[in-house]
Amino acid sequence: MQIPNGVVDVHVHIQPWQQIKEAPRKTIEAGRDDVDDILLYQSSPAALRDHLQEQGVARVGLINYVSPKLMGFDASCNDWIAKYRDFDPSMFLAWGGVHPDFCDDVPAEMVRLLDELKIDGIKIHPPHQEFRANAYCGDQMPGLASVYAACEERDVPVMIHTGTSIFPGARASYGNPMDIDDIAIDFPKLRIVMAHAGRPLWYDEAFFVARRHQNVWLELSGIPPQQLPERLPRLEVIADKVLWGTDWPSPGVRKIRTNLETFCALKGFSDILKHKILVENPNRLFPPRA
Repeated sequence: MQIPNGVVDVHVHIQPWQQIKEAPRKTIEAGRDDVDDILLYQSSPAALRDHLQEQGVARVGLINYVSPKLMGFDASCNDWIAKYRDFDPSMFLAWGGVHPDFCDDVPAEMVRLLDELKIDGIKIHPPHQEFRANAYCGDQMPGLASVYAACEERDVPVMIHTGTSIFPGARASYGNPMDIDDIAIDFPKLRIVMAHAGRPLWYDEAFFVARRHQNVWLELSGIPPQQLPERLPRLEVIADKVLWGTDWPSPGVRKIRTNLETFCALKGFSDILKHKILVENPNRLFPPRA
């Protein structure tokens, strides 16, 4: 199968690079020979648009979230990515976020993000934000419930990191996909995207949660494409709820096009499934703008 037209990569890290702390920056940049290019794309939406078109991508989700303690990103990353998205809303989708421990009024911030900035989706990163995705249970973090409720009310998707993280200080155990089971029960109309499908420890748990709940989607970023038929052999069962993502330019992800070509050449999945994952499903989750 050739790379089809209309590919959507829902998980690419375009963030305010000047905010990243030294330790995570070194982790991202280690061993790369394209750091200057990455810095250009962080500052130039036009350059990123041209690059993605060369890589075979028609639309892209730009990941941002608030993690002042571990990563360095503060709430201003939302304004930054909204402005970046506005350069070309037909191509760029803005993922933003909120950290209840670093926000005085979570409901008001959600109004600002969703109604004023028109953020396309909210990203929750438990290992980097240092709270569990279901931390609202037992009133431990009531502000987190306000995040989910606001998104459910407005039909805005929430992406939740599942799986481990290699960044210094990351709480890897907070990435267990089973925490999302609670959220899917408590917010049954909230569209939830499980980033990374629990890699590398919790593929079975992630698949279980996605299969159990109609409102949960499975996203494949950060998994070497050649490993997918072995790690997630039953994707055909949930074919309408699987999304393509690369996690570029995270460690280990060098070229978006290389990942796409590898995925399209896989023998373990049908071309029908591949087209759903690359084009049809993400365009249902995020209908193209007129």
